[in-house]
Amino acid sequence: MTRRRPASLSAGLSTRPGGAPPSAYARGVLDAVDRVPAGTVVTYADVAEMTGTGSARTVGTVLSRYGREVPWWRVVQASGRPAEPHLQEALRRLAQEGCPVVGERVDLARARWAGPGGAAPDVLD
Repeated sequence: MTRRRPASLSAGLSTRPGGAPPSAYARGVLDAVDRVPAGTVVTYADVAEMTGTGSARTVGTVLSRYGREVPWWRVVQASGRPAEPHLQEALRRLAQEGCPVVGERVDLARARWAGPGGAAPDVLD
């Protein structure tokens, strides 16, 4: 098994010029998002549950600040719709990965990742 470095370290976030380094919470969010496999998605609330702290809103805040360092497009709203303002880019990337996209939403019943422990999250966040 190959051990991967945490996203925050491998992406060099701690040395980003002109910006504050991510907090321990932000690094946990980035690491969780970095583990989501291609072709699958999680909701913002799923990420909060995976990290054991925070909320969907705080996860969104972390991704808006540091998300370009991880596969941000794999995190969607509870409705299955990627967040603005990168909606079209997210849908394009998800479709390229083979994720089931219907209109402007991901089919959560088919694409939602069960998480590192394999227990499927509740689809009705």
